[in-house]
Amino acid sequence: MNSPLPERWTQLALGLFRVVVGLLFTCHGAASLFDVLGGPQGGHAPTLLEWPGWWASAIQLAGGILVLVGLLTRPAALLCSGSMAYAYFTVHQEKALWPIQNGGEPSVMFCWAFLAIATVGPGALSLDRLLLGHRPETTAPAPGDAEARAFTAR
Repeated sequence: MNSPLPERWTQLALGLFRVVVGLLFTCHGAASLFDVLGGPQGGHAPTLLEWPGWWASAIQLAGGILVLVGLLTRPAALLCSGSMAYAYFTVHQEKALWPIQNGGEPSVMFCWAFLAIATVGPGALSLDRLLLGHRPETTAPAPGDAEARAFTAR
């Protein structure tokens, strides 16, 4: 099955998605740690090494930057996703069942966005591709691939 868009456009869209999600997450971390951009969303800046506030903010800042620039993207995105799942279940879930009721929508959206990035990779415009030579995996067989033709003929 062919994709309606060329692979390069898909990779570019993925890269832009990664950049936006990483930038937004970085802003949350910077707001909490440095009292900028409107300050901490939870009301107060966490003290150094305070659990879990400072660590969550540090993951938001560092993980967000790594995802934003596309460096070590998959492990960074997985860590960010896990931190948001933790935040949802320890902070929001106890208040009400649904994210819209308990204020956990940002945590859920970030969790799933980062899980998607960890799964599909950084897309275009990433340092992973530039420095480490990672290329997108293609699922479509090459036109001259005899094994693929034999498989699809079955």
